[in-house]
Amino acid sequence: MHETYDGETLLSNHPAIGPRLGIIGGGQLARMTTIAAQQLGCDVVILENNRLSPAATFASHSIIGDWNTPDALFKLASQVDIITLENEFVDADLLHSLELAGHTVWPGSRTLALIQDKFTQKQTLYAAGLPGPEMRATDDLAELSAAIAELGLPVVLKARRNAYDGKGNATIRTEAEMESAWQQLGGHLGNPLYVEQFCPFVTELAVIVTRGHDGETAIYPVVETVQKDHICHLVRAPAMVAPEIAVRAAETACRAIEAVGAIGSFGVEMFLTNSGEILVNELAPRVHNSGHYTIEACVCSQFENHVRAVLGLPLGSTRMIAPAAVMVNLLGSKHAPAEITGLHQALAVPGAHIHLYGKAMSGVGRKMGHVTALGKSLTDAEIAATTAAETITFANIS
Repeated sequence: MHETYDGETLLSNHPAIGPRLGIIGGGQLARMTTIAAQQLGCDVVILENNRLSPAATFASHSIIGDWNTPDALFKLASQVDIITLENEFVDADLLHSLELAGHTVWPGSRTLALIQDKFTQKQTLYAAGLPGPEMRATDDLAELSAAIAELGLPVVLKARRNAYDGKGNATIRTEAEMESAWQQLGGHLGNPLYVEQFCPFVTELAVIVTRGHDGETAIYPVVETVQKDHICHLVRAPAMVAPEIAVRAAETACRAIEAVGAIGSFGVEMFLTNSGEILVNELAPRVHNSGHYTIEACVCSQFENHVRAVLGLPLGSTRMIAPAAVMVNLLGSKHAPAEITGLHQALAVPGAHIHLYGKAMSGVGRKMGHVTALGKSLTDAEIAATTAAETITFANIS
């Protein structure tokens, strides 16, 4: 039975048969992680500021609070054996305070500190010998102008923290666009920014890598991701690239997560250039959208392997059980109460697996669910996944 409480209520009336797992955040990633954890006998407690979060209907217990306050984090810690997270926006110093008090957090505060500031993240990767575009810190417009003069146009201006799904990025193609990009990303308000060379890639690749306490590593197939309006539209697994490219991409992903001391499932996004170079775009210290296909397509999903890793259990097989899989995100089209239509038609598509996240409100570009289809080929899988996805909407568009 699900219970919502303020963190003071004891859970002695709800004994767990396995470790009690705490998850910071209650979105769809926490929802799918919770389902995987329950299969391994875990009792799950989530910390979220929204009583109607996607994970709340599956978690055994919910603490309603702000995860960037010590009180809420220590309430969660007092009720669980191990803490993990579904996003990189939790203050690393606060997580470190939990660790100093004897609580277990995976991934750890040091890892999060290296990743959540994207400029620091890139510096860490470059120091480990991983290639990437040239970049410069930009504390003011004068530094941005100097960086553009040095790097040349186009460049991409980026927020150092709290950016996702294309939010926090602005491409500058002419000097006339410099000031508007600076304003758009809040540079004039003191928001820390950096600039990097524009990368002319031919394909966007991603790899989910799960790493355990003992360094055991499980590597999922290299996939191709297709973006629309800076949001992942679909994922093709495996990516249609030469075997040598796939091997190098997997090796690059492993080196990247080792550089930050990862524990758990991490998403590694990369660019494949026309010359065959593989560049790390960014890391996600958590389960990742590019790995949703693993629920149906792999022996052990990224979510189950994440739970295994943080609990110190052996990792499961990442082998695909079908030749191909395609995942399509289901996105909202406007801000309105979520009214799902088309589900009946979507479920009638042979081989389509529908995942709805239970969000009460739709929003433009908001991730409301996803569809995965398996097939004998990527073409077959993509036809099934897109056919099902196109029937579903989340708001009355009349």
